[in-house]
Amino acid sequence: MPTFASRVAMRSSNPDVVATTSVTATMLATWEEGSRLRPGLRIAGQRLCYNRRMSFPEALRALVGDGAAVWGFLTAIGIVLALTPLIARVAPRIGGVDVGGDRPRVHQSPVPRIGGVAIVVGILVPAAIFIHPEGPYLGILVGTLLVAALGLVDDIRGLRPSTKFMGVCVVALIPVLGYDVRFHHLTLPVFGDFDLGWVGYPLTILWVAVLANLINLIDGMDSLAAGIVSIAAMSFAVLAASFGRSNAAALAAIICGATLAFLRHNYHPAKIFMGDSGALALGFLLATVAVEGVLKTAATIALVAPLLVLAVPILDTSFVVLKRLKYRRPPWDPDQNHFYHRFMRIGLSQRRTAAYLHLWALLLAAWAVMLRFVPPRPRGVWNLEHMVIAAGTGLVVVAASIWMVYSLEILKARHLRVLGFGREPAEDLPAEEPEEAVERALTGPRS
Repeated sequence: MPTFASRVAMRSSNPDVVATTSVTATMLATWEEGSRLRPGLRIAGQRLCYNRRMSFPEALRALVGDGAAVWGFLTAIGIVLALTPLIARVAPRIGGVDVGGDRPRVHQSPVPRIGGVAIVVGILVPAAIFIHPEGPYLGILVGTLLVAALGLVDDIRGLRPSTKFMGVCVVALIPVLGYDVRFHHLTLPVFGDFDLGWVGYPLTILWVAVLANLINLIDGMDSLAAGIVSIAAMSFAVLAASFGRSNAAALAAIICGATLAFLRHNYHPAKIFMGDSGALALGFLLATVAVEGVLKTAATIALVAPLLVLAVPILDTSFVVLKRLKYRRPPWDPDQNHFYHRFMRIGLSQRRTAAYLHLWALLLAAWAVMLRFVPPRPRGVWNLEHMVIAAGTGLVVVAASIWMVYSLEILKARHLRVLGFGREPAEDLPAEEPEEAVERALTGPRS
């Protein structure tokens, strides 16, 4: 059997990526644990040697040159496009139709809501064919199947939010405990790397369960969740490829293909929803792919990138939960305070609302990817040029985010005046705004 060193080499114009026939211990550590090289990873007849200084074009070439990622992406598209209409026809016969009543809806007529079955099949089949899952990826795919089954039961029969959350936690034990898909260390800017030890196990389980529910909560209007997941998946694919995590990159590309294809049937006016079977499974996949593809690396961006890529669902859910707690309501109690509800209240259509939120997610994801390839502190040394680029790009993204928050009336005019950015003195402001008065009328007086 050829050695790892004899199979990993390439020619590159980047001085940090050199032709080699031997692999150092550092390079071996960079390659994903428990995976094996696949025959498809070739670029112009040469095999790619990964290191921490891979450039963005080289990462794209690695991703496109990986047969598993490309063919998996295309196969996922084909399966989802073909299978989704069939699932839509079956849904009414098994009770898989969304007729409202369990939470506020933005659509008016009944819509099939088990489209997640097509998405999950469109992911698992190409993953089994092209990735040849073993080790951690076997645990990830088995967990995905079980989480999708849990979501399907909720789509058809209904489950309590606490039951779903605990169910995802239990399923997460399979990859985390059974296949060591967990946080091993935490890298913080300036402070360095910290070994998490046993704390990594519960922290990873919580990460998986929370992210699965974040995607589920943002799946409240046509095309929103599918678009955000496709953006996140493609970002993780590029990041994982740059870190040499070939299986994670391929799986992320497959997720991207499946969700992009689902948009064909889910774009407004939607013919089918993904439901909990799709949203929970996609959140589970994104969480585990982030761990295996990005968070297991020692790079500083490993912690920042997933948080930026997933910032929109994180911010949306955080705001909604805090709002519910403010008015003494259970965190899982449904309402109409999600970002997409607020956009529609100020007069935007569903398509425009989804476009704004997708653009916001894309800006944040692009910043995360840029920070990977233009790090302000490469190799532990501050780089002025990189710092200027990162800061300038960050200002644009932050400004766009502030505009979004202000447009959604999360950051209100009275908040700006309190901070000294308005003409009206803070003491002259009304004690509460109409929205808060409505909330208090609905929830009753505080005890």
